[in-house]
Amino acid sequence: MASLRHYLALHRQNLLDALRRLASQPVASLLTVLVIAIALALPAGLRVLVSNAGALNDSWQGAADFAVYLKIDVSAETAARVARAIGARPDVANVTVIDRAKALEEFRAKSGFGEALDTLEGNPLPHTLVRPKSGAGGNVETVAAAIRAMPEADLVQLDTAWVTRLRAMLALAGRMVDLASVLLAVAVTIVVGNTIRLEINSRSVEIEVVKLVGGTDGFIRRPFLYLGLWYGLAGAGAAAGIVAAALLALEPPVRAVAALYGSGFKLSGLPPRETAILVVGGALLGWAGAWLATVRHLKAIEPK
Repeated sequence: MASLRHYLALHRQNLLDALRRLASQPVASLLTVLVIAIALALPAGLRVLVSNAGALNDSWQGAADFAVYLKIDVSAETAARVARAIGARPDVANVTVIDRAKALEEFRAKSGFGEALDTLEGNPLPHTLVRPKSGAGGNVETVAAAIRAMPEADLVQLDTAWVTRLRAMLALAGRMVDLASVLLAVAVTIVVGNTIRLEINSRSVEIEVVKLVGGTDGFIRRPFLYLGLWYGLAGAGAAAGIVAAALLALEPPVRAVAALYGSGFKLSGLPPRETAILVVGGALLGWAGAWLATVRHLKAIEPK
């Protein structure tokens, strides 16, 4: 037990010494931490934006609108009855009926083909049901298939291709964010490794003395590993702050745009699990960069 306590005390001392060394050179430490923070904030922020876009896409998918064109011989009373039947479905939010006579008047007023329409023997437009919106838990494809099976329905126009395209674009964006995350993780490792290399070079005389009195590479490496850990931890914490500040700045314009479309959409930030992954991942990247630097450069320093 005494040896374990001594071992843990050494680690605690190295951990605190590394933190004090960071504090002793605030400007250089701050610059390194900011570089790490920016490198980590970019993929984290992009991931948050893709996640928000995915949530918005899901809400659009659940509320996609379409139009139902009834057969030309369907009467107004029958159209109203069909609309009530569709509106009674639990997966439909609302249905609006456009009477064929009203549709013809609107077309005549806005199309500029009034004289041509006068030559027609009758009204060529059918009764139309617009915006049978899928409600909570509904699926527009299921609703559309059920309406197509109705004998009064002639054409169901479902425009969800843009939702499918958006979903594919979000999947592509997610893959690109994954690739960017890997590349920037490598960049963080290199930044920390280079910083630790400079630290090793500046303490080369001290390292030679420790080796002269019997210090092992593992003993010498430990303070540098904790130094890399602090760099990664501080950079990850700053990255989480940058992402939160960016979302806070984007919140008002996003809310204003959503209000124009009658939506209450709000940006969501990094969830606790993702924040924990960011912080722990940053610390591990700092540790890995320090380990690579010490493994490579400590061997080159030998007492003369």
